Amino acid sequence: MKKTLFLNPPSFDGFDGGAGARYPARREITSFWYPTWLAQPAAMVPGSKLLDAPPHDITFQEVIRIASEYELVIMPASAPSLRNDIKCVEAIKALDPRVKIGFVGPHATVLPEETLRLSPDLDFVCRNEFDYTCLDLARGKVYDRIKGLSYRANDGAIRHTPDREQLRDLDGLPSVLPVYRRDLNIEKYFVGYLLHPYISFYTGRGCTSKCTFCLWPQTIGGPSYRTKSVEVVVREIEEGKDLFPQASEWFIDDDTFTQDRVRAIAIGKGFKRLNLTWSCNARVNIDYDALKQLKDNGLRLLVVGFESGNQTILNRIKKGATLEMAREFMKNCRRLGIKVHGTFILGLPIESRETIENTIRFAQELDPYTIQVSIAAPFAGTELYRQAIQNGWLENGHFCYDSGIQTAALSYPGLSFDQIEEAVAKMYRRFYFRMKPLFRMLLEMSTARRVLIRRLREGREFLQYLRVRKESGCKQSAPRCDHNGR
Repeated sequence: MKKTLFLNPPSFDGFDGGAGARYPARREITSFWYPTWLAQPAAMVPGSKLLDAPPHDITFQEVIRIASEYELVIMPASAPSLRNDIKCVEAIKALDPRVKIGFVGPHATVLPEETLRLSPDLDFVCRNEFDYTCLDLARGKVYDRIKGLSYRANDGAIRHTPDREQLRDLDGLPSVLPVYRRDLNIEKYFVGYLLHPYISFYTGRGCTSKCTFCLWPQTIGGPSYRTKSVEVVVREIEEGKDLFPQASEWFIDDDTFTQDRVRAIAIGKGFKRLNLTWSCNARVNIDYDALKQLKDNGLRLLVVGFESGNQTILNRIKKGATLEMAREFMKNCRRLGIKVHGTFILGLPIESRETIENTIRFAQELDPYTIQVSIAAPFAGTELYRQAIQNGWLENGHFCYDSGIQTAALSYPGLSFDQIEEAVAKMYRRFYFRMKPLFRMLLEMSTARRVLIRRLREGREFLQYLRVRKESGCKQSAPRCDHNGR
């Protein structure tokens, strides 16, 4: 078994692109998600190590030194961080050319040959689900016998093996929680709307929804929801409680955990028996009775993608939801006392100043506990990307400034890149600088000194984010990273 390092290197300050998180840039406040997709193969490879540099403040130089001590280094590569990821590969090779280094993740899956051509120091990329591909690599299996691998042969040619079959038996995967315990400090992971410290993990993969913009279901997770059994999930949670007695909240990061209501409620009963607080992703199509059962079993918060306040846009992105469904969902959550973190996207096809105003007003009307506003990111491999190329919406291909702040990659007739970017700060201001959200935050801050200190820090970071976004938008020549990391 090769000495193997699963490495999420530092890139932009405050950016955790290797975590498999859906947000394609640095967030408004300090937020770090667990690198669950890397932790899974790390749990399968004996003697391996998971190094998550961003939340642990490990410097680029220290990362390079540590990585050069391993035989095999496997890294996630995201479109926004790709330039830095390649820089990391080349620095490791400069210290020890014998180290074999490769990428995993959606970008490597969709553009394997293009990714390998970015640097002669990159040895391979793993396509699609990469858990067992990583295990085969660690076992020293010959490259041309490993499914789902694209690699640089000895003669310099790039070769591709057949695709690996999608996993069906998720119960056969070991829990990632012991890897968290061994290699991570959970106090370093923050998400503004989750209690601290929190634990996030997956109980299933894939999503049956058809949202045109969503990256992971269209590239790795797939269009079906494949799950671990209730018994296995509850056993992992029970073991996790012993590993992390200090955890205040457990977050299930499945794309849509509530899709299988019977299963979700059964797992919720496991949380209740263990007296644990939990949260998860959800869609607005979940009914009152199911919400009530989840709430009765310890559910605290739901993360919900509302996306837009314009029905035509929702139809165009194949959201499979209506504005009325969202209104009914929020009414039920308020009635039951379930908090909601609502996510919205500006710049979806075909946005205009009028539809942006629709979305801002809709967010104010729904009034979820907190919101996240991102900009439509046409990642390669998504239907949104194909539409953007076909219709000429993608002119510059930029995803973020060098500061890590997200930038607009799409523009439409009558709506420029700059106008979309300006609308993000505008929406945040108009949502949060109202009496209801301000009163909620003040009330929460009065509950405990720890909460007060955290919210004051986040408030300072949020105001700084608004200032930096405004400054970035004023500099049209500001450096930006394109979808190939340049």
